[in-house]
Order: sequence, then C-alpha cells, then structure tokens
Amino acid sequence: MRYFGALAAVRAALPHLRPGGSITLTTGTAGDRPAPGWSVASSICGAVESLTKALAVELAPIRVNAVKPGVTRSPLWGDGEAVEELYARTAATVPLGRVGEVADVAEAYLFLISQPFTTGTIVTVDGGSLLV
Repeated sequence: MRYFGALAAVRAALPHLRPGGSITLTTGTAGDRPAPGWSVASSICGAVESLTKALAVELAPIRVNAVKPGVTRSPLWGDGEAVEELYARTAATVPLGRVGEVADVAEAYLFLISQPFTTGTIVTVDGGSLLV
C-alpha cells in the first residue's frame, strides 16, 4: 500500500500544486538493510525511492523528495514491553545511542518542504544506524 498509496496521493495532489511546489514522500531503512521476512517491505522502500527520483525529473519544476526514517519512537510500533525492548536493542547499536523521536523526523520533512533547491533527494534520519 505504501507505494501505490504514494503514487495515488501524488496523482490526486498534482492538479493543485504550483510550479516550485513540493511533494515529500516517506520510505524506510528496510530498503538498505533488509531482514529475514522483510522482502516485501524492503522492496517497497526501494520502489518509493525510485519513484521519488523519477517524479523529481518528470514533474519538475515541482520538487519531489523523500524522508527515510530509521526506528522512531511512535505509536505506529504499538506499546508494551516488546516495543521498549526493540527501542533499547536498537539504541544500543545506533551511533547516536538512541532511537529517533517523531520530532527528529518532522524536522527532515520541514527542511525538504521549505528548501527551494532540493529535488530527487532522500534524507535519511536514522541516528547513523545504516553506518554500522
């Protein structure tokens, strides 16, 4: 749904966007570091990144970018002991020593929406997890 949802949202928004406007999609780090059982999620992340770059060329001068968050503390993961363990395990392996917060990721969206000379760019917000 993430890929086709993004594509449908872009198509629906396009008539309402002005030249120089901005579209910012969402992908994820699973495309760069797949895990067993994540083949669908990983391939969707790769597809959204390719879609971002293709649309940046196709829709110019509308800017098209994407944010690629790593593990981020949010209600999307659910709650409970298992989720807190996931956050703790992840934080122990990330160079910045913590998982992301929603505000960390929001800053990337704000940057891409307001930056008038960036298009076809994927901004990774993962505390360095893809480095290790």
